[in-house]
Amino acid sequence: MVSNPFTDFLDLVEAARVLHIHPQSLRRLIKQKKIPAQLFAGKYLIPRDKLEMFKSNYDPRPGRKPIRRLL
Repeated sequence: MVSNPFTDFLDLVEAARVLHIHPQSLRRLIKQKKIPAQLFAGKYLIPRDKLEMFKSNYDPRPGRKPIRRLL
């Protein structure tokens, strides 16, 4: 049985679907270095674990976000 080295990665469209955003918006986040991705054979590959970490703190709604205060 051959293991697939790409099981730990999502492509741009799959990752955008996970975040519920447009692929172009995800491409913008990658260019802003907010999400780590590697370009491989002309496609962005996003590590699954890094995407989950990003998703836990990401608010996909447009516009300014309210500042969360601890007190």
